[in-house]
Amino acid sequence: MEGKENIHVWLARRTIKEFVISGKEKDMLKRIMPEETLPEELQKRAGAFVTIKKKGELRGCIGTIQATRANLAEEIISNAISAASRDPRFPPVREEELAELEISVDVLEEPEPVHDLSELDPLTYGVIVEKGFRRGLLLPDLEGVETVEKQLGIALQKAGLSPFTDLDDIRIYRFRVKRYE
Repeated sequence: MEGKENIHVWLARRTIKEFVISGKEKDMLKRIMPEETLPEELQKRAGAFVTIKKKGELRGCIGTIQATRANLAEEIISNAISAASRDPRFPPVREEELAELEISVDVLEEPEPVHDLSELDPLTYGVIVEKGFRRGLLLPDLEGVETVEKQLGIALQKAGLSPFTDLDDIRIYRFRVKRYE
């Protein structure tokens, strides 16, 4: 691991570098940690988001609300590759950008239903909105998102819904994250 970088961020950064240089996704965990046993904190199952920034600007962000892989290490690897190459808002990360990337990993706790907007706090909780098959998620403690109304409005837009959607017609969940930078 480089310096004192957290294992979650190290894994995401190493994955992105390996993927961008090799173009190969298969057996990434074995290639990155071939002789080490998986650290305990990466053995659990959880949803995770990998966020890539370049010069302070968003460069990619992909994640899962709940675990879809065998363990957190595989979840981070899958989402790191997707954030670097499949975020539809950005072109794939290029090798010459690797040294400039800032990476963070958010590990999500289990979402819980919200019964009243007073239960929300955009600095503490992320939010999920659902209506039918549409779903939008916004992580907590994001720059420029200081109010519940703004957080819900962005989450609604991510779900493909109007920010003026009647809140009585949607399901709202909140969740905490452990953010590693």
